[in-house]
Amino acid sequence: MANKLWEKDFEVNKEIERFTVGRDREMDLYLAKYDVLGSMAHITMLESIGLLTNDELEKLLAELRKIYTVCEEGKFVIEPDVEDVHSQVELMLTRALGDMGKKIHSGRSRNDQVLVDLKLFTRHEIRDIADHVKILFDELIQKSNQYKDALMPGYTHMQIAMPSSFGLWFGAYAESLADDMLFLQAAYKMTNRNPLGSAAGYGSSFPLNRQMTTDLLGFDTMDYNVVYAQMGRGKMERNVAFALATIAGTLAKMAYDACLMNCQNFGFIRLPKECTTGSSIMPHKKNPDVFELIRAKCNKLQSLPQQVMLIMNNLPTGYFRDLQEIKEVFLPAFGELRDCLQMAAYIINKMEVNEDILDNPMYDPMFSVEEVNKLAAAGMPFRDAYKKVGLEIERGTFHADKAIHHTHEGSIGNLCNDRIVALMEQNLHGFNFERAEEAEQNLLDSCR
Repeated sequence: MANKLWEKDFEVNKEIERFTVGRDREMDLYLAKYDVLGSMAHITMLESIGLLTNDELEKLLAELRKIYTVCEEGKFVIEPDVEDVHSQVELMLTRALGDMGKKIHSGRSRNDQVLVDLKLFTRHEIRDIADHVKILFDELIQKSNQYKDALMPGYTHMQIAMPSSFGLWFGAYAESLADDMLFLQAAYKMTNRNPLGSAAGYGSSFPLNRQMTTDLLGFDTMDYNVVYAQMGRGKMERNVAFALATIAGTLAKMAYDACLMNCQNFGFIRLPKECTTGSSIMPHKKNPDVFELIRAKCNKLQSLPQQVMLIMNNLPTGYFRDLQEIKEVFLPAFGELRDCLQMAAYIINKMEVNEDILDNPMYDPMFSVEEVNKLAAAGMPFRDAYKKVGLEIERGTFHADKAIHHTHEGSIGNLCNDRIVALMEQNLHGFNFERAEEAEQNLLDSCR
């Protein structure tokens, strides 16, 4: 039988086939189990409108469940002469069930098939990323609370500026991640809409029940307009890429800070020996390679939205093979970000801070603003107080009072970490991941 869903009575030139298939087989392995889930929902709907018998549905679902298990075990392969994941699944069904396996494509195109695969894959990966963000968030909050009273210099223009604290530093990145979850939540909600039934982008003459597949797959709603459903290819990836890039931006900045603060000239933090690497000629070196690689990988991830945009931005309405190229940069991005989140959480957990930094008198001038404010609070005009303290610093007579008392929300003495935790919980709750998980499990259970 033909191993390409579109194959007729001629063969495509082998070099043309090699070029057009590209890395699609490799990329489609990311989508295999989601292709099976989409097929389960689609054929359940086909039976409801009379295009499959109940007996055919039960046999097809049972066989698809077996293929899903193969995918879960990491044993699914796309054979050398098979074009893509859709062709492989249909081939496996046909081998097992004969012509019955060929019926699953009624009312469907590979265009809406890959769209639903991508959406199911993406919403699963978004949940996984959100879980890993929460793990790092919890580590940062824990460290912020642990070191809430440990002062450190704050900088502007890379000049010693004002007192800060490790509580503020760790907590700042925790709150940044809480905000990043809003981007990810928006991307999830735009992703979690059902394109199945849009076929090649213009619907089908079959009386498809698109609401049924929407419910079976746990989508919040469907992409209603069939043309828009196809226009969503690339747009979804771009929107999700922006959310991933936002998280990556937080990680990259944190990694840069950590590299700087770990160097001997600063000495603010200490990384455990097992989290560093050495030099081939300098026996004293303990390099922060983990943070350097997090910085590099996350900076690369921040280019992902632009890569997606440059592929899809100048395409008119309809499907084009250009969109295949998006898979190569988009699908692996989740794993790359997940690795960075895991490593960041691990090393933040092990990180120690130098609580005696301010014993060095070079940091005394950063308490000048505290003295200016103290004089202003006692009645001296602010500009006069500013000048008085400035002249003392110039003369070398300024004496720093390091017993500072900040009370307003979000300051050294009032971190508001409880509110930041509540913000993260609120943002995570807004995803409603449970709906999709329950629907997928119900679909799988129907095959038993």
